[in-house]
Amino acid sequence: MFGIVRPCTHRLSEGLRTEWMAHLCGLCLALRADHGQFARIVTNYDGLIVSVLTEAQTGTTPAGRRTAGPCPLRAMRTAPVAMGEGARLAAAVSLVLASAKVRDHVADRDGLLARRPVAAAARRVAAGWDR
Repeated sequence: MFGIVRPCTHRLSEGLRTEWMAHLCGLCLALRADHGQFARIVTNYDGLIVSVLTEAQTGTTPAGRRTAGPCPLRAMRTAPVAMGEGARLAAAVSLVLASAKVRDHVADRDGLLARRPVAAAARRVAAGWDR
């Protein structure tokens, strides 16, 4: 099941909201750095929790954050973002989850994936994400 972890943003304090966004942006940037621009489409909250839990176990350090440039999803503002092993592990988890989801949709012949050429391309993308 995808999408079961979601922040309750109206209940988060400003500090917790900043931390959550740091992990979300860190996941997105780790996906881009390690797996290419296209891999950013698999940014999700389910993988993000891995980054949050990893940092909770290792502790927050100044070296674990950097300032990212402007992003349209942050209203073109800069922001502190999580970096390091937690973000990279979260990126790997997100890719594996997305790969499984794509392969499941191909097997079920859902929507556009019912067409053979599209399904073949989706299988290749999923195989790359598995690697």
